Amino acid sequence: MLKESAMKVLRLVFALALIVAGVLLLLNRPVSAQTTRPPGNPAATMMLTRITIVDAGTAGKPDVVLIPGMGSSRAVWDGEVKLLAPNYRLHLVQLNGFGGAPAAGNASGPILAGVVEELHAYIETSRLHPAVIGHSMGGLLTLMLADKYPADVSKMIIVDALPFYGMVFDPNGTVESLSAQGKIIHDQLIAIPDDQFAAMIPISMAQLVKNADGQKLVTAMTLASDRAVFANSMLEDLQTDLRPELAKIKTPALLLYPWDATVSPDPTGIDAVYIAAYKPMPNMKLVRIDNSRHFIMYDQPTKMDEAIEGFLK
Repeated sequence: MLKESAMKVLRLVFALALIVAGVLLLLNRPVSAQTTRPPGNPAATMMLTRITIVDAGTAGKPDVVLIPGMGSSRAVWDGEVKLLAPNYRLHLVQLNGFGGAPAAGNASGPILAGVVEELHAYIETSRLHPAVIGHSMGGLLTLMLADKYPADVSKMIIVDALPFYGMVFDPNGTVESLSAQGKIIHDQLIAIPDDQFAAMIPISMAQLVKNADGQKLVTAMTLASDRAVFANSMLEDLQTDLRPELAKIKTPALLLYPWDATVSPDPTGIDAVYIAAYKPMPNMKLVRIDNSRHFIMYDQPTKMDEAIEGFLK
């Protein structure tokens, strides 16, 4: 039997890090530290410590960078990769410490800011001007990249993420007002015994993925993640508020967000959360994907691909 304190902490963690659970709360494969690049490309010898990147798709086609979310490996994009690969050159990001990848550089120092710097170095050195697609925390990283280095991103697609995850606790909250709560969650998450963590993850995943196979895959990725990197990135997520920056982000953007009638019968509340969150962005288009939860790529892969390919073209 799971202790109630462990259950409470993990519910809060996943409500924070995986955005669908947070919105509902408001509404009552490893590679080396070097990037894999074609011979002769200057990025082939660039050392990265916080991420690894696999070059896939079709050479000579438009570039697309795909970033997974908290606890997920690049494998979360496998279905979408098959669909995009014929028409795009894909750059598949893996955050070290997630999904079985060694923690490497993410074992110390700021994770999210460090990842943004390595993404920028990769894009600049490789002379890319890609579209960037990010899911969940990967969506926040995409926003951070476009905010700090606007020339790096030609278009961006945010798959179910908010500019400040603290909104799941308090829609009027700030980094300062939620800092103590975030630290408590972080510390308790680190302290939860492995067996209790392992028992809770499948329960959490069932709330975030409708597709049974998708639940198993995401559960395995999360359980294979480094617990310290997992907890530290969660805390950094809560300490990152991009709402004041949104009006300055001019990059053409698409937000895909889910709605599941079995959880929230009326979609108007869900719509209001995302519309309000991204209202300051001048070039943001919002598209709701129905009959899906947080992992849209597993619940509604065809609808998600249609939206992505339509926006990229």
